[in-house]
Amino acid sequence: MKLVTGTVATVSGVFFALSMASANPSLLPKHEGYPAKASVSPVTGQPTANDPGQSDAHGEGTLNKAADSFKSAQQNLMKTDNERITKGQGANQLPTVQGPQIKIAPPVTSATKIAGDRKIE
Repeated sequence: MKLVTGTVATVSGVFFALSMASANPSLLPKHEGYPAKASVSPVTGQPTANDPGQSDAHGEGTLNKAADSFKSAQQNLMKTDNERITKGQGANQLPTVQGPQIKIAPPVTSATKIAGDRKIE
């Protein structure tokens, strides 16, 4: 049983390592990154940077692109219940809303003082 578990773990590890090694760098997003020399790997001859020869990310164009990307990411959420509020009452008070005005009565309407000679059983 240990041999089977070890074999499965080894084969899975090899497949995982191969999947990481065969990742496609052309799928990486193109961006104005930091400047990189046009250096190549001495073994394969491929570029050693993701964006060789690109200019660095400074300037007006970069700021505009950053602002545009934020516009597509922001959310404008609106609670539909707040549209019914006509007048706010302040802290610890319910606001006036459109529709029926519901009055919440206090749970106790009157109180009785118990004297010291009376005992509650």
